[in-house]
Formats: sequence, structure tokens, C-alpha cells
Amino acid sequence: MSSPREAGLLAGAAPGARFPGPSGLCRRVIPCLDVAGGRVVKGVRFQGLADVGEPAEQAARYAAEGADELVFLDVAASHERRGPALAWVERVAERVFVPLTVGGGVRSADDARALLEAGADKVAVNSAAVERPERLGELAARFGSQCVVLSVDARRRPEGGWEVVTHGGRRPAGLDALEWLETAVAAGAGEVLLTSIDRDGTRSGYDLELLAEACARVEVPVIASGGGATVNDFAAALDAGAAAVLAASVFHSGETTTAEIHRALAARGYSVRRTWEREEGRAR
Repeated sequence: MSSPREAGLLAGAAPGARFPGPSGLCRRVIPCLDVAGGRVVKGVRFQGLADVGEPAEQAARYAAEGADELVFLDVAASHERRGPALAWVERVAERVFVPLTVGGGVRSADDARALLEAGADKVAVNSAAVERPERLGELAARFGSQCVVLSVDARRRPEGGWEVVTHGGRRPAGLDALEWLETAVAAGAGEVLLTSIDRDGTRSGYDLELLAEACARVEVPVIASGGGATVNDFAAALDAGAAAVLAASVFHSGETTTAEIHRALAARGYSVRRTWEREEGRAR
């Protein structure tokens, strides 16, 4: 039997409909954990960061709840001009067995290798790729494009379109976001993590216009980020072309779990992993 919260998530379900992801793959639901000073933090539009908890403990919770993947972003690394922090990545990898994407401070193949050896499955590159796009190709040649995630923080321009912002949302890059996506994917990125700075932490839904434009421009999987809070938000992002939906606040707060979102999306006809069945089995 569904809980009251689950009943709300399931409202509007469309049994029988089928919405497979790009290339027929299951759609993914991914908690995002921003890290600063070795702690998980969360803010609004990259500002006012509040402590959420210890990375390994948070990761273990999300893995138990059925997360498809986990994304960790060291939001201070580029601003502090340092490489990846490895100690907490190793602790996370020891606790969980879901795929890990880790970004922050990746400037070279050596940085990427260190993260992969620490337990990451994929590395996310943002500021360093903007500074030198050839890095993406170098990483792809050495580790495979499937390991290289382009992380893009995009902000709406008053005159229209979106601009790329780097260094944790601090520095405009002078690049058109959609053009940058095309350039970076051509250079070697195998996946895109696309964050709307305007929507980040607001729980107002994803920037669907940005997302649809991005998915139309590139053929690699795009992860929607920034503003997701409800199953309607997640479904809308998938309809816009996203291969995966990423969120932070709604999962950090305990308002819902990835298993509940999986169940609600499945009821609407989306192809997802049936992680909620594991929880139901334990409850019997």
C-alpha cells in the first residue's frame, strides 16, 4: 500500500504508457552532493551554503534508498586553485557500490586518474575544460569518453540565451552555453551535466527551454540539474530529452527518496529501475 506521500507522487499516473530513455536505456534518478571543506553543503543559486552532513554517510543513505548514481562536486576546488580532494572520495567508495561521478579540481589526466583510483567511475570537468577544451579529448583518449562528464553551469542572459559560468558560479566565461556544449562534446565529453544557475536550489523546476535546446544540440546523455523538486519536474525534464534527472535539496531534506521517484515515474510509463520493490520486500 502506498504511503500518503507516495500517493501524491503517483497522482496523474498513466499506466501502460512507455517512455524509454535515449538509446532505450532506463532513465536515471541521481542525488547530487556538493562538497566544501570535506562536508556536503547546499545553497541557493550557489550562495549561502549550509552544512548537510558527511559525504560517506550521505552516500550510504542514498545508496540504500535506491539511487542510480551519485554525483559529488567539490565546489571550492577551482576557486581555491587546487586539485581533487581524495580522502573523502575514498571513504565514499568504501561505503557504497553505486556509480560515482566526482568533479572539482580536475585539470589533468593525472588528476582524473587519481579520482578513478580513489573509487570514482566518472570524472566531471567544468572550469578546466573551459580554460582548455583539449583536456576533454586527452581524458577521453586515456580513460574513454564514457568516463568524461562535461559539467556546465549556465545562466540566462538578459538579452536571451545562456552563458557559461565557471569557478563555482563566480566567473562568467564569455561563452554561449549551447555552443560550448557542441564544442565540448566534439572534443571528447561522453556525457553532460547541465545545471541552471537560475534554478539551482529554488525547487521551481528545471529550465526546460535550456534543457530541450541542449538535448537537441548533442547526442550524448544529458543530466538535468537545477530546480528539480517534484515528480512533475522530473517527468518534464525527461520529456525535454534528459537521460537523467539530478536533484539535491529535495533528497537532502528527506521529503522524498529516489525509490519513491522511481515508483512514481514508472507509474507514468517511464523506464526506470524498480528500486522500490526492494523496500517493499523488506517491509513484508
